[in-house]
Amino acid sequence: MIEEHSKWMRHALKEAEKAFKEDEVPVGAVVVSNGKIVGRGYNRVEGLKDTTAHAEIIAITAASSYFNSKWLTDCSLYVTLEPCSMCAGAVILARIKNLIIGTPDPKAGACGSVIDIVNDKRFNHRVSLFTGIFEEECSSLLKDFFKKMRNKKDYI
Repeated sequence: MIEEHSKWMRHALKEAEKAFKEDEVPVGAVVVSNGKIVGRGYNRVEGLKDTTAHAEIIAITAASSYFNSKWLTDCSLYVTLEPCSMCAGAVILARIKNLIIGTPDPKAGACGSVIDIVNDKRFNHRVSLFTGIFEEECSSLLKDFFKKMRNKKDYI
């Protein structure tokens, strides 16, 4: 199982690296179904001037287009950073089966760090959650990004 998760998390990390190169918070995501990537995305918030353009939302949208369905019941979402509340809600609404997270987000994580939307029994869908896949690599990329941005004068 760990080998399989590692394989797909590498692809999510490649997406995160694209975000890094575009001065976006380096988060990447891929949706996998039956051994195939059916959706991919990386943060595009700054480039698109859209607060909803998170990696997970872009990947889920691409996977939904691939299947021509809002339901992703047999899919797994691999994401380098723990999803926020918006993205965790999208995971539930899309009925994603598995959520695999690289590194936690102690400031805004909604899958166990700050709140735990995906395990809230009040929702009608349960998500299998796996954490810590390439945690060091995912965390380092984020740390490098914020260090780089602190050195830029126009970053807020």
